[in-house]
Amino acid sequence: MQKPTVIIRQASYDYATLKPLVFELADFYCGDRIRAGSRVVIKPNLLAPASPDKAIVTHPLVVKAVAEYALSRGARVQISDSQAMGSFRKVLAESGLAETLKGLAVEIREFRESVEVDVGEPFRKIELARDAVQADLLINLPKLKTHTQMRMTLGVKNLFGCVVGMRKPEWHLRTGVNRELFALLLVKIHDALKPCFTLIDGILAMEGQGPGRSGTPRELGIVAAGGNTFALDSFTCGMLGMDPLSVLTNKTAGDMGHLPGDVEVVGNVPVVKGFRTPDITPLVFGPAMLHGVMRRHLVQRPLPDEAACRLCGECWKYCPARAIKRTEQRITIDYDTCIRCYCCIEVCPHAALRAEEPLLGKAFRRLRR
Repeated sequence: MQKPTVIIRQASYDYATLKPLVFELADFYCGDRIRAGSRVVIKPNLLAPASPDKAIVTHPLVVKAVAEYALSRGARVQISDSQAMGSFRKVLAESGLAETLKGLAVEIREFRESVEVDVGEPFRKIELARDAVQADLLINLPKLKTHTQMRMTLGVKNLFGCVVGMRKPEWHLRTGVNRELFALLLVKIHDALKPCFTLIDGILAMEGQGPGRSGTPRELGIVAAGGNTFALDSFTCGMLGMDPLSVLTNKTAGDMGHLPGDVEVVGNVPVVKGFRTPDITPLVFGPAMLHGVMRRHLVQRPLPDEAACRLCGECWKYCPARAIKRTEQRITIDYDTCIRCYCCIEVCPHAALRAEEPLLGKAFRRLRR
């Protein structure tokens, strides 16, 4: 079996240098697969309405370069995602994508229709975006970001955006506090969609409590690409100085035999020091009779910042478990009900929520060690 190739390149958002670089990468991975008339769907990360300097969305110039490459091969190009918050029109406007793509013969539209896809046990049939499933080629354009629930959101996690609209929080609820089960779902979705290649926008990345406004932009000045998404994600984690298997999508892929043992890396790998990722702490442990007490007092949880909260409603509208309620002056979270998916942190437009482990939980965890 031929070992997969990951390409790492220094890059910036100067389009004169970015465009030929992206053309080179796209040509390497799918140049022989895009033909005249091919229907190519490009899936960037369009999580929420945000300007490119917030590092929340895939930069519009990266999307433009990939779109221009596919057009140059005679493809019919569609750019789509299913955002977590805000209207699709607002996401396109605030991200600069609508303006950047003006004049290109591309179709930009929100994923709306779904089709059932059998992904095997234990989920069987799940509904995924019809446009992504039926595309001749799917090109995956994630942003290099941290993720409060999964530690990192890279190529595999980005394809969760092909679950349309409010079906995303439904799957968070179905997998509950079981992060391993959610990681398995993400790997199964990736395997069902089979992207042609993945290009990670790490020119301006995000560290800290991503993937939304609670994260912190950090300039890395790189793009990384791969035809094998698992190899690419694993390489990227290693480049950032972390154990790749500490990211559950990588570990799950390894357990399933998807993670290659040997990867060819082309390019100069930068030394990235001090890249901050969220702490991923156990949600429950020990006897079941104690789990309720642990969830209330010991384990990591979303914590509101009352000074920053504007009571806008995004968190309680999106919460899969309906654990967030509004009082007259603030929000309250029922930690017995909360499944620790951290969707509230992800969608909060005011960075008014963060994941925090209670002091008692930190002390108890040290004692257990």
